[in-house]
Amino acid sequence: MAINNHFDVIIIGGGLAGLAASIQLKNAGFTVALFEKEKYPFNKVCGEYISLESWAFIESLGLHLTPLQLPIINKLLVTAPNGAALQQALPLGGFGISRFLLDESLKNIAVQIGVQLFENCKVASATFSNNQFTVKANAIFYTSIICLGSFGKKSNLDVTWRRPFILNKNNALNNYIGVKYHIQTNQAVDTIALHNFKDGYCGVSKIEKNKYCLCYLTNAANLKNNDNSILKMEKNVLYKNPYLKNILTNCVHLFAQPITISQISFSKKNNVQQHILLMGDAAGMITPLCGNGMSMALHSSKITALLVISFLQQKIDRPTLEKQYATIWQANFGKRLWYGRLIQKFFGKVWLTNIFIAALRRMPTITNWLIKQTHGKPF
Repeated sequence: MAINNHFDVIIIGGGLAGLAASIQLKNAGFTVALFEKEKYPFNKVCGEYISLESWAFIESLGLHLTPLQLPIINKLLVTAPNGAALQQALPLGGFGISRFLLDESLKNIAVQIGVQLFENCKVASATFSNNQFTVKANAIFYTSIICLGSFGKKSNLDVTWRRPFILNKNNALNNYIGVKYHIQTNQAVDTIALHNFKDGYCGVSKIEKNKYCLCYLTNAANLKNNDNSILKMEKNVLYKNPYLKNILTNCVHLFAQPITISQISFSKKNNVQQHILLMGDAAGMITPLCGNGMSMALHSSKITALLVISFLQQKIDRPTLEKQYATIWQANFGKRLWYGRLIQKFFGKVWLTNIFIAALRRMPTITNWLIKQTHGKPF
């Protein structure tokens, strides 16, 4: 396929939102370029649990999930640092699939239908002038009518644009590190577990084949206080939760080294920047305690694609496109993110987490209501 330098749509970042948007827009008849700094397939820090609200949408993109025999997850286990446990049915439930498999599958669909994919290609700048975008990647300039941002939790563009969450001082919402393993363990296949420890929490859930995703986030101070050693931090901090100690000491690790990420922020973000519509974590990250970041990314791609199609068909102008996107995005995700940040405040401090979980154990109706506030409906 010949490489062009002008497209109807350029998408920066080939995560779930970027891949899904590229497929929808290409299927609508537009030229699409997708820039990804890594080369597929690759692992990334992610909980790898998707709410069932996304099942039909993913299949509409051309990926048939049933033949993959993925685990259906309909139970929640939450443990406090002191070992107290809360068990609850998930009202909607979800399924497990690794980003390694899911992203590679969606990438293959995108390429097959004609999306121009640029792998190992980091975008250095993206500017808007004279009603078009100019994107610089690997020292080459590309132009487009529309530009979408799906570059994850934090990127060099965030720093260049001096987005407010980048400038915030370190606080309880914006100074996290993430660590992820694939493991073999004996947890129930229909359960997602969230194990709390001092200044952090760890999610464990089944994915494809005989594998589980174990992913935890913690305040950067925990790592610093343990000589920047992940192993030492796990032994001195995570092992205080008896469930985590049992898992980490008895599981089989499938990675030679953990996948890590730093400087994660759950602070509020804007969803339109420099006339670029932002999707997924680039527009706002829900706390992993609430799950569903993957579903939000997929849903945001659908919202974006429908509006961009209207714009490219000249049914709406650019100011209307941006205003409607911000409004619809807030209507769908604003409350979920707010509840996520609220719930997050009850976790981290050992004594408060112990009390909060003990209280929720006596109030299953409240627990069920909180779960529903962080999940959406099929879209």
